[in-house]
Order: sequence, then structure tokens, then C-alpha cells
Amino acid sequence: MTRSFLLIDGHLDLAMNAEAGRDLRKGLEALRARDPVAGQTATVTFGELRAAGTRVCFGTLFALPRGPGSPGGYTDHAGARAQALAQLDQYRRWEDAGVVRLLREGREVEEHLVGESGALGVVLLMEGADPVRDPGDLPFWVDSGVRVIGPAWGRTRYAGGTDAPGPLTGAGRELVTAMRELGVALDASHLDDAAFWEAASLGARMIATHANSRAFVPGNRHLTDEMARAVATGGGVIGLVFLSTFLRPGWEIGQARVPLSVLADHARHYAGLVGWEHVGLGTDLDGGFGREKAPAGVERYRDVPALLSLLPPEVRAGVAGEHWRRWLTRYLGARCSPRR
Repeated sequence: MTRSFLLIDGHLDLAMNAEAGRDLRKGLEALRARDPVAGQTATVTFGELRAAGTRVCFGTLFALPRGPGSPGGYTDHAGARAQALAQLDQYRRWEDAGVVRLLREGREVEEHLVGESGALGVVLLMEGADPVRDPGDLPFWVDSGVRVIGPAWGRTRYAGGTDAPGPLTGAGRELVTAMRELGVALDASHLDDAAFWEAASLGARMIATHANSRAFVPGNRHLTDEMARAVATGGGVIGLVFLSTFLRPGWEIGQARVPLSVLADHARHYAGLVGWEHVGLGTDLDGGFGREKAPAGVERYRDVPALLSLLPPEVRAGVAGEHWRRWLTRYLGARCSPRR
């Protein structure tokens, strides 16, 4: 039995799942019995998060672009903005109901963690920046509570991203500069290498909320050793992703699910590069996949702490949540030092 730890998850698509018709306030069995999402067995509910010991997460505003598998996705800024605003409204309705608490500053994170509230603390993370009309629109989203932005998912108007190589665009460079000045951290998880290094050169405060190691799995969705070092040099944390395709190259649905020991290998690799203090969780569970693609042994979210038993005892609490806690309490909402 894994000892109970405080968990902080760097990446959960809570509002996206609600938008798909999942009521995350239900018990997991009840949700699975009438799950509106076909072919992806749910693992995440608010009850499951509590059972795992999760007190805080980064909750996404994720606008889905139109593509072969998403005919209803956005095709322009207005469509992306509408999706993000609907998800923002969902978080606010959950907050009104006492289910979540939106956290905007480091002191609020610490107050929440030492308090006895049963609500889930949520830090708003925009995954893909297309909902932002232009850099001048950023203050609106900051006032709305967004504290982290990933400029890309695939390619956006701002940056090259996953399977879509390219640098920051002119608007992207302006956006990253505005983020730095307004205290909005940059999630590097989906940035293409060229865009990543440009953002780093602009002094962005970088984290990687959900990114495994390219040393094990090829492709620009994953961090190279040099990118991991750059994130850590700025004090950032890297969240480990619980997705079999991100753990072992060539894995496909129908094969035996990849064991958690492989995710532990990713963790140890990062620790060897940058130290355990920069390694955390970023499960991405139910982020467009279900139990079928989660690592073996992760049947539901409350199984997430099983990873910790595969890590050295002295680092388990840090990976579970204390490393993200340190980053959040120190940096959330804080402006970067002026560039010289």
C-alpha cells in the first residue's frame, strides 16, 4: 500500500470532459454506466481525485481545432474563443457550487493547501493560445484567472507545435513577451523545438505540465534532454504523462498496456538530468484517451499514486505534489524580472 501523499496534477482536461457530457460530480461507476464518450473508459471524477489525495491541479481551457476527427472544431479565433469561454464558465459554475476553487496567486495556493476545504484547487491553464485574439487581449484572460498558457497544441497562430514544426510567429513573439510582463507562465509541453528555443530566449517562465522524455519516445511532442535542462534552469517542473503511447515507441491500442515501471524510467531519466526537484505529475488522464491507453494498473484515477512506490522513498512526496507546490507558491502570478 502506497503511503498517502499530497498530490498536485499538472494537467487535467476537466472542463473539456464536462463539455463532452461527463458529470464529474458523479461516482466513477455511475459515470461509466452512462458515459457519453464512446471508446474511452473514464478514469477521472472529483471523487476519484479526492480518493487519490489530489488537492490542486492545473485545469485546462482547451479549444479543439477542426480536423479529421473533430468536424465541430474551431476554424478561426472566434470559434476558439467561444470554446474557451464556455469552459471558463464551467469552472466558474463549479466554483459557485463549492466543487472547485480557482487559484490565481501563490499565497492562495498555500492557503488552500493548509486549509480544510474539500474543493479541488484549480489553476487555469490555456492549452493552445488561439482563443487569445492578439497580445493586447491577454489582460482579459489574466483578469479571468488564466495563469499559464501553452502557445501551441498543434500549429496555432502563435507557434509551431506537435507534429507541426515551426518557430514562434511574429504574434507569438509578442504574446510570449506580454506573458512575461504580466506574470503568465509558459507551458512548453506542445511547443515545437524551434518555438521552444525562441520562447526561452525571450525570457519566458517555462514549465512543462505534461511531457515525457524524447530519450525514450521520438517526436517533437516530447522533451529533449536539452529542453528539460532549460525548463529546470528557470526553476520549472516537468509533469509525467500517464499515456502508453507517450511511454513506449510504437505502442498501439490492443497491445498490452505499458507498465508503470516505464513511466518510472522517464522519471529517473529526468532526475538524472535535472534533479528530482524538477519532476512532478502531469497525468493528462481522460485527456482524449481513457483507461484503455493508461499504463497497466491504472484502472481509475485513484490508482495514480501506485507510480510513487516505484520511485526512491525519499523523493515520493516531492514527485507527488511538493515540487509543484514549491513552484506554485513561489511563481504563480509573479512577474518575471525585467530582461537586461
